[in-house]
Amino acid sequence: MAISKDKKNTLVADLTELLGGAKTTVYAKYQGLTVAELQELRKAARESGVKIKIVKNRLVRVAMGQIAVYKDTDTTGLTGQLLYAVSDSDEVAPAKVLAEFAKTHSALSLAGGFNDLGNSLSEDDIKTLAAMPTKNELIAQVVAQLLSPVTDSVSALAGGISGIVSGLEAHAN
Repeated sequence: MAISKDKKNTLVADLTELLGGAKTTVYAKYQGLTVAELQELRKAARESGVKIKIVKNRLVRVAMGQIAVYKDTDTTGLTGQLLYAVSDSDEVAPAKVLAEFAKTHSALSLAGGFNDLGNSLSEDDIKTLAAMPTKNELIAQVVAQLLSPVTDSVSALAGGISGIVSGLEAHAN
């Protein structure tokens, strides 16, 4: 069934807004996934703050042409049945969500993506992104590193004080 011109214009406007604010967009081949599996993927994506879109590749190209950053982006990889995972807050989340889902669903295969600078990302780039920790995990690691000297100092002081108290109690008895 053909989509009306008004519907296409609305889709392109929505895609332009979505892609214009995206940190990272990852696309994957999904041929062979059932509707229930796609709903499962959408649920997992929502929990990570990622939006999943299934639209015609031509409409994505038109939307990208309307965004200055993406005007020169290579779109030759946008062929076949693709779904798009988009995040406006985390650069790693779309790749991570799709890679995790692909581990248990062989019908989904990562194909590529592009970042907020307009650079095309290969399948290997996407797999590398998926292996990275999320933004929140990185923040937690940095905070833990910053607090480790404080934690070590407090532990040493607490250990020293408890040793003195134990020695005084032993001497008193």
